[in-house]
Amino acid sequence: MKSNFLFTSESVSEGHPDKVCDRI
Repeated sequence: MKSNFLFTSESVSEGHPDKVCDRI
């Protein structure tokens, strides 16, 4: 789960908050 959190954090940095919201 920690790895997933890191991935989402990177996604947000890239500029894909929509994708992160969908993943969560």
